Amino acid sequence: MRIPVPAAALALGGSLVLAGLIAPAAAHAAEPGQQCQNLGVANLYGEFVEGDDTHTPDAEGAVAVGGNADFTGGFSVGQELTADQVKALPGGNALVVAGRVTGHNTQVMKGNGIYGSKAEGAVIDAHQGKISQGASPIDFKAEFTKLRAASVQLAAVPQTAAAKVEAQGPKLYLTSGDAAYNSFTVSAATLQGATDIYLKVPAGSVTVVNVTGDSYDMSAAKTTGFNLWDEGKKTYLLDDKLQSAHGGAVRAKLLWNFPTATKVIKNGAAAWAGTVLAPNAAFSLNTPGVGGAKPTGGGPVNGSVIVASLTGTAGAETHHFPFTGCLPVVTPPTTPPTTPPPVVPTGTPSATTTPSTPGSTGTPSASGTPSATPGTPGASVTPGTSASPSASVPGSAKPSASGSAGPSASASGSAAVPAASASASPSAEASTGGGLAHTGSGPVVPLAIGGAVVIAAGGALVLVARRRKAANQV
Repeated sequence: MRIPVPAAALALGGSLVLAGLIAPAAAHAAEPGQQCQNLGVANLYGEFVEGDDTHTPDAEGAVAVGGNADFTGGFSVGQELTADQVKALPGGNALVVAGRVTGHNTQVMKGNGIYGSKAEGAVIDAHQGKISQGASPIDFKAEFTKLRAASVQLAAVPQTAAAKVEAQGPKLYLTSGDAAYNSFTVSAATLQGATDIYLKVPAGSVTVVNVTGDSYDMSAAKTTGFNLWDEGKKTYLLDDKLQSAHGGAVRAKLLWNFPTATKVIKNGAAAWAGTVLAPNAAFSLNTPGVGGAKPTGGGPVNGSVIVASLTGTAGAETHHFPFTGCLPVVTPPTTPPTTPPPVVPTGTPSATTTPSTPGSTGTPSASGTPSATPGTPGASVTPGTSASPSASVPGSAKPSASGSAGPSASASGSAAVPAASASASPSAEASTGGGLAHTGSGPVVPLAIGGAVVIAAGGALVLVARRRKAANQV
């Protein structure tokens, strides 16, 4: 499935995206000097839904809905938010519903609430804030354009060298040892075929599991749990609200990325460890009913859910464990990889195969001509962080004595526009210290292509200005 990138987003991909794509390391738990891509406004909400959200009984974090919200049966929001987390929310709104709210008992436990309209008889109360009717403080269309691009970017990162995806009977083991960043690529068929999933990565490392395919059904094999390795206890722990490896440090930096899925179903009898990024998917928190029966099960998600639409009943919850990882800044391919590395069955020597990913190898050159995959509408900066890229961003243009790679201005006094730099290379990235720690799976490609779009546009403006000047002199 090809994910289209809106032409308008690409056209604006220069000054707007490059200014908002990279967040300082302080926004996430990262090494000093690192640059991070994050999930923008979505990272502040436990449920961030582009369309409609039908849910009971509660979400422990904040909830943002771009469509209509049906909370019939009762719904509470934000019980586990801290005071600082409430302050970071747009307008302090722990509940945002751009459309219509239905339900006679919606309770906002901490923070404010805002909605577009209410169904007749709908009731929304705030315990430590206020409820108001008005326009959404969140531009859901813009945020999901960025999230879809970010999802494709993450899928472009090759599987970490030496990482293993092993099927041992009905159990699936994901193992990798990089201390900074671990990337896995797994097909939806492989993942949903496991009754139990086991993840072993160093505590404190960021882990992204890229799941390929158009749909994923966790209830297909009745997957019963996510088991995370605890190095201190030398054992796997079944993740739950009150029990998690290293006190929750592993799941806090665990992201499940579904770049092409349009449907994701969770087994209602199990808890899901980590945050789910499925920006194109209708997400169900329940096991589907058989023969027209109602969905069953109420196992929670121990993380955030970022999806196109959401349904959750029968006691399904989202627990407040927001994603805190530092994600790499990479150049997206035209489409995400579709062929995951082979799964190593029991008894077979482990062999890691790195998938061939468009845009994942080689060094891009930033000439004055726009590339076929221009600037990335990446995830926006978390509120409260700087929106300007650091001066040490890999691949940024550097001035030369001749001025060919530096800022140039027309004689008419128009604003300076950077001209094309030469090329970006892994060695240049290393010297700046601006990239994410190397995972051993190949270079993290800098934003040379996005810069080329801005540079090309700037060059065109300079050329027009010079021609006009020449004509006036004649």
